[in-house]
Amino acid sequence: MSKKLLEIAAEIVQNQVSNNPMNSEEIVSSLKYVFTALQTMQKSEVDGTLLEGGKGGEEGAAGEKAQEKPDAKSSVQDDKIICLECGAEMRQLTAKHLGAHNLKPREYKQKYGFPLKQPLSAKSLTRARSKAAKKRGLPENLMKYHEMRKQQKEAPVEMATPAAETAAFTPELTKATPKRSKSKKAEQ
Repeated sequence: MSKKLLEIAAEIVQNQVSNNPMNSEEIVSSLKYVFTALQTMQKSEVDGTLLEGGKGGEEGAAGEKAQEKPDAKSSVQDDKIICLECGAEMRQLTAKHLGAHNLKPREYKQKYGFPLKQPLSAKSLTRARSKAAKKRGLPENLMKYHEMRKQQKEAPVEMATPAAETAAFTPELTKATPKRSKSKKAEQ
């Protein structure tokens, strides 16, 4: 090899940093992971063995990778939510962000095992929204609305009244209806 593995790993991480800003801990972690993966590939090449699909180095590197993309339960934290597709940390996973991964919120929830009713936002943001909704009286209004809808469904549907009866009760409406001119009738 003309370049050392450390130089190759440094170039790879440097390209990652230029495309995606990282703090110093993430750079060190990424450098270790890339270096370990390159060592594993070099050893596999020298030995003539095949690499296993899911493993990219020794257990320490696998632990780093698992730390980057947590499971569904641990991705929703008090002050942030971690996108399980790209690892981005934000207060809320928006439909626009998930659209960048060609996913809809429902598809994302199904893919990673979230309950469909769970919001894709940080727990603190969900609590704040709930508190604001309760302050506005949303739960009571929602219960009233559901009760009203239930009563409407249970009430028998009244038969439509004939036009003559309606006209008898509102004669001024029948007189006020404008008549079409002959030119409009000819156009139709």
